[in-house]
Amino acid sequence: AFFFFHFSLMTRALSLETADFRRFFHSSRPALNYAQLANPDLPQGERKKLNYVNAVNEAMGIILEKDPKAVLFGEDVAFGGVFRASVGLREKYGKDRVFNTPLCEQGIAGFAIGMAAVGHTPIAEIQFADYIFPAFDQIVNEAAKYRYRSGNQFNCGGLVIRSPCGAVGHGGHYHSQSPEAYFAHTPGLKVVVPSTPAEAKGLMLAAARTPDPVL
Repeated sequence: AFFFFHFSLMTRALSLETADFRRFFHSSRPALNYAQLANPDLPQGERKKLNYVNAVNEAMGIILEKDPKAVLFGEDVAFGGVFRASVGLREKYGKDRVFNTPLCEQGIAGFAIGMAAVGHTPIAEIQFADYIFPAFDQIVNEAAKYRYRSGNQFNCGGLVIRSPCGAVGHGGHYHSQSPEAYFAHTPGLKVVVPSTPAEAKGLMLAAARTPDPVL
């Protein structure tokens, strides 16, 4: 039945005009101008050099600056984080908005979900993606299902859980995993894996404005 439906869909698509045909199928052409999305205040054509970590830092700074309800927290975040992604943000935005948490990933995720549910914009850092498994239940059974279980009355949009994966080549089985595929199969949860500094910054900004939780 699936094959027949798929064949019928293809047949119909092939009969469309060229413009419709292109719109009907996926295109590899970027849908967004990443440079503009990353920093809409820059005049078009102007560029500046950023590495990946600097791009994430700038994005989180913009979110904290533009959104008074945005907060950033996680293990060692207050002093800049082990990858230095949050350097300078506590000094600029204060200890009430950029702060450390206990070593408790399920608590970090649960706290973030609660804040998002009442209208805040939490950016929760899981220090290494390998550490995210204790928070699996909170992310998959609470964050991802929050909109569905309430009949679309409530959501935890604005929730961003940020976690570096595969980052330490010598870290072995507790610091070098890439577990994002587990979450990619979860309805209600958006998984974003940027590959360039421009994508990292732009998609971080977009994630904080998305009405669904983003990992």
